[in-house]
Amino acid sequence: MKSSWPQIAAAIVTACLGTSALAQDATIKIGVNQPLTGVVAASGNMVTAGTKLAAEEINANGGILGKKIQLVIEDNKSNPTEAAGVAEKLITSDKVPAMIGAWSSTYTLAVMPKLLEYKVPMIVETSSADKITTSGNPYVFRISPTNGTEAKSFTRFVDQLGIKKADFLVVNNDWGLGAAAEFGKMLKEKGVTVNKSLNMDAAAQDLSAQLSSIKGTDSDTLFITTSVEQMTLLLKQAQALGMKRKVVTTGGTLPDQLIAQAGTAANDTYHEAMFAPWFPDTSADPAVARRFIAAWGKAGLPAAGMPEGARGYDAVRILAKAIEKAGVAEPEKIRAALWEVSYPGLTGNIKFEKVGPAGKESGQSPASTHLVKIEDGKVTLVSK
Repeated sequence: MKSSWPQIAAAIVTACLGTSALAQDATIKIGVNQPLTGVVAASGNMVTAGTKLAAEEINANGGILGKKIQLVIEDNKSNPTEAAGVAEKLITSDKVPAMIGAWSSTYTLAVMPKLLEYKVPMIVETSSADKITTSGNPYVFRISPTNGTEAKSFTRFVDQLGIKKADFLVVNNDWGLGAAAEFGKMLKEKGVTVNKSLNMDAAAQDLSAQLSSIKGTDSDTLFITTSVEQMTLLLKQAQALGMKRKVVTTGGTLPDQLIAQAGTAANDTYHEAMFAPWFPDTSADPAVARRFIAAWGKAGLPAAGMPEGARGYDAVRILAKAIEKAGVAEPEKIRAALWEVSYPGLTGNIKFEKVGPAGKESGQSPASTHLVKIEDGKVTLVSK
């Protein structure tokens, strides 16, 4: 039976509350700070589902250092203040030696001072604002690409797609504004004219004013950066307005969900993807990708959520390797070990490189991206 997003979210939250209540000395705790409710809950729940699959898989194979992984999962409610509060609770009350979070760049930036204050490392699984890894926080280790990395990866498609003039419509936060800045810079370097760059509140549902303004330009391409929920509304409203231009989304949206919820409005749109479950051979380790895809289906999770879930899965996997390398679940030793481990993950070959001020570098994995297109209600691969 097909489950709805709210039903899935409720089930995961219920499971999370049960997990948080555990207190076993024979476990190694990993904190998970994700938006389980609020405007980006669908994505946060799918990342969380990926963390659970990885933990279950590791535990079924003996755990780490002879102990089981215990995920302590908390809801940041799609709010930066809540995200910071959740981080402090996970560190001071739950005593996690490391955590994963916090989906949005804005939430992650709010959490970062807590990491410095308590000296606890965090795997950043989704956030793409460049300043996350350039601000001088040695407890940040990001596996997702930065806005700049995404833009650089997309450079090879500018001529192929025939982009000559472009507009931007992005969510008004660190993620969206950063994407517009980095992609805009890249396009200008390629000789592309950038006409308009507009933004929107994350909770906005009527985007007709922005779309009407953009419709008045002579651009051939519209770049959009926002959550999949708002993306669905945008595509429907653009179709209703009769907009005729290429649409490219950044930030790794969810094409299957767009197909299901936006219908024909999603046709002929392009999407940068960090994990392409429709084409497992594009992964760094196709065997791992196929195993993940099978486990996702067996758990009854919606196929549309796999690109998000993959990041949660990879985050637990690389953190488990670091804990194993450290030989003990202590924050400083885990942080040191993260510089020494690597993992051929779903989202690319994960290996941290130093970024930021000398002596205070953050870790950034050189994540890879793929470009896919929705054609006649199906996802096709443009290129690896």
